[in-house]
Amino acid sequence: MIAPPETTRVAAPRVACDGAHAGIPTSLGHPRVFLEIDDRGFVDCGYCDRRFILIGGPTDIAAGADA
Repeated sequence: MIAPPETTRVAAPRVACDGAHAGIPTSLGHPRVFLEIDDRGFVDCGYCDRRFILIGGPTDIAAGADA
């Protein structure tokens, strides 16, 4: 079974990803890309599939649990 992509909750709709996460140093990541979260409330990195979820957005499960 394939593990789900890593998700990160962020406060701003514009994020940068360079692949440096989950024990992977920047030197082994990917080129830095800037991504914009749209009205769906999330964006996926095209290189590493990391998902960035906007805090309080429509797909933010943690925010829904607090309500």
